[in-house]
Amino acid sequence: MDIPKLRKNLELRGFDFKFFETGAEAADYVAGELGGRTVGIGGSKTVSDIGLYERLCQNNDVAWHWKQEPNEARARAAAADVYICSANGIAETGEIVNIDGNCNRITATMYGKEKVYIIAGVNKIEPNFERALWRARNVAAPLNARRFNVDTPCVKGELRCYDCSSPERICRGLAVLWEKSNGIGSLEVILVNEELGY
Repeated sequence: MDIPKLRKNLELRGFDFKFFETGAEAADYVAGELGGRTVGIGGSKTVSDIGLYERLCQNNDVAWHWKQEPNEARARAAAADVYICSANGIAETGEIVNIDGNCNRITATMYGKEKVYIIAGVNKIEPNFERALWRARNVAAPLNARRFNVDTPCVKGELRCYDCSSPERICRGLAVLWEKSNGIGSLEVILVNEELGY
């Protein structure tokens, strides 16, 4: 993994970048940045792993469908000023890849927010876009499907995408951020030197 290359390419694409050795340091940073804000959180094992939700709830109005009534929390998160999630794959060449079931997460990273934070462990980094997309489809999505124990081929079979038509399929939308969207104020990628999430 080439962090200077990743930083350079993310910044060339209009993204901000921070690097932290630990999830605790990243959580301290984000919690220190936000106070008195409305904050939405997308489905993110990474956010859960670093204990960020609890920290943010101390000084912000936070909506997260993993901790609150899902439909109401998703609607509140969609209206929030700030959005926090992770990524399924980030390429050293600067592309950010996410796959989503309800598409609330991918929508919020593209439009309507003053600030978006994408927090990811080093396990999400791939050398190029093709590998980041492959990782999102064949590692992150099947592992998430297994965590939710849905009835899909990737839960029952080999760890890979089967491009299934299961009614319980969690892969319904794909977003690739080639550059920061004009529809948001700023997007900051926070990379943590730990393996976090899927």
